Amino acid sequence: MPFRSRLRPLRHLVLATGAAAALGVGLLTAAAPAAPAATSLPCDLYAAGGTPCVAAHSTTRALYASYNGPLYQVRRARDNATRDIGVLSQGGVANAGAQDSFCSGTTCLITVVYDQSGRGNRLTQAPPGGFSGPAAGGYDNLANATAAPITVGGHKAYGVYVAPGTGYRNNSTNGVAKGDQPEGMYAVLDGTHYNGGCCFDYGNAETNSRDNGNGTMEAIYFGNIKVWGYGTGNGPWIMADLENGLFSGVNAGYNANDPSISHRYLTAVVKGGPGRWAIRGGNAQSGSLSTFYNGTRPNVSGYNPMKKEGAIILGIGGDNSHGSAGTFYEGVMTSGYPSDATENAVQANITAAGYGR
Repeated sequence: MPFRSRLRPLRHLVLATGAAAALGVGLLTAAAPAAPAATSLPCDLYAAGGTPCVAAHSTTRALYASYNGPLYQVRRARDNATRDIGVLSQGGVANAGAQDSFCSGTTCLITVVYDQSGRGNRLTQAPPGGFSGPAAGGYDNLANATAAPITVGGHKAYGVYVAPGTGYRNNSTNGVAKGDQPEGMYAVLDGTHYNGGCCFDYGNAETNSRDNGNGTMEAIYFGNIKVWGYGTGNGPWIMADLENGLFSGVNAGYNANDPSISHRYLTAVVKGGPGRWAIRGGNAQSGSLSTFYNGTRPNVSGYNPMKKEGAIILGIGGDNSHGSAGTFYEGVMTSGYPSDATENAVQANITAAGYGR
């Protein structure tokens, strides 16, 4: 850190001059371009890679080193009062103690998952959609705020526990990819909490909560449904929900390179751009990301070019199908197609965050 030398007696002038020279060398060195600081968090890393976050959601920690705002909001049953839950410190983990104090003696629901990107793309209770299953006509349920307790870096935190019927959405977003525009997304999930219902998604969906045809979505899916697509083993699989199809690779149905994956804490990645897309994944506690698919769009009509609409969903399908189960801890969406190197840096940050430790 730059400092101001104290005045020295004349007999120390030579020493002071030498120190000043050394300081000058230090300033010249500091002026050189530097890599992102070790304290950079996922959205800082995406920005450094030229693909900034346009949505950043987490109930467990900040996703920018500078973020010091609310992560999510809870509403308690006793009096319907609400409280925003923030971070313990700038760029830090969630203040779960504030939730525990506020919800003591009663139950709480998660009503809002705030967007840390500054674009206002918060997630709230999903409205009715085109899904024709049971309870299709009403708003989705909200998550129990204490159903997914964990630790992050030794600090208590809570995830978004999605039981069937639970869902969050934003149909009026700012900056999210539309049409065939490139984008990336990742989510940290509970790899042991899933089912075969449709559809536990996080990502880009239709803005009218209805199925608008092939290619109108691009979202991460996690679960073991086999109706549309699947990979090796019995699941669960990371796949891409592109509407009217969950895809595990270029083919509709089976793709051998998409493995069953069920780490306790799971990093799931989907990204897409004109004529190409990819699925990646890994253990959110250790190790690197693996690439399960990287290539052309599905060999089915309607997916090239894409027709993405730019809504954001969590825990549901694009038409509000809400038979799924899963747990979400953090995730982002970007502008532009992130490089593998950027995603690898984000994965390193996730593992360093200390999920479950």
